[in-house]
Amino acid sequence: MTGRIVKALSGFYYVDLGDGSVIPCRGRGKLRHQRITPLVGDRVEITVTEDGTGMVDAVHSRKNQFQRPAVANIDQMVIVCSGAVPVTDPFLIDRMAAMAEWKNCEPLIVFNKCDLERADELTALYRRAGFVTLQVSAETREGVESLAAAISGKVSAFTGNSGVGKSSILNALQPGFGLEVGEVSEKLGRGRHTTRHVELFPVAGGLVADTPGFSSFDVEQLEAIPKGELAAAFREFAPHLNGCRFQGCAHVKGRGCAVRKAMEVGEIAPSRYRSYVRLYEQAKEIPDWKLERNQ
Repeated sequence: MTGRIVKALSGFYYVDLGDGSVIPCRGRGKLRHQRITPLVGDRVEITVTEDGTGMVDAVHSRKNQFQRPAVANIDQMVIVCSGAVPVTDPFLIDRMAAMAEWKNCEPLIVFNKCDLERADELTALYRRAGFVTLQVSAETREGVESLAAAISGKVSAFTGNSGVGKSSILNALQPGFGLEVGEVSEKLGRGRHTTRHVELFPVAGGLVADTPGFSSFDVEQLEAIPKGELAAAFREFAPHLNGCRFQGCAHVKGRGCAVRKAMEVGEIAPSRYRSYVRLYEQAKEIPDWKLERNQ
């Protein structure tokens, strides 16, 4: 039988078979020998035993996986921002969008609190860069239906700096979502003696990962993007990457850089280019052994 792991806790993998049933499973010993650790989000093959529990026999290939938090097959990263207090630094948006691109995960940018500040300029900037960008108000419900349509049928992770209204948006999408997560937290004693687990919750026809690693823009929770792969994580750079004068151009300085030229003539937003340079300089400081460990 085939299903998706929606929760991993205390050595059990809870597999949703898609028919309303969730089977608690253990992993086969052969998976350990193959050095495969099942993750929340994995599509798996299971065998159901007589007592109603099951065994995970095999893990399907993944489109992506994150180490911290330990989750796989995320379709899109919903980057929740705000033009009102607290105002989101565009660099934080760019950092998470680049991480999503690098992980083969579609970024979806959402400016919440549009009843207070619409952030029209930033919305236009990210739309020009090729991102689906929505203006939403959890308070008035403006844009909530569009966001619901965007996450329907997909596995999404919500991220954003503290105070931008991620929980409010999720409750607008799925009334009672916060209560459901809170009940799970209470049962687990979250915040006292247990480590927060990862779980997929049904929201607006899709699945949303509730996990501390995506709950904020905490760079320590995410792997580092190698500097040689960073330019490909900025989608509007793509038409210019092969136009540089020198092979191996870092697009940071030097003559004949097509990316810098595109920025200078307005084809790439200066703020996006500055974010790339900042991330590149950070990536240069990461030792090779750490990058190898994160692969």
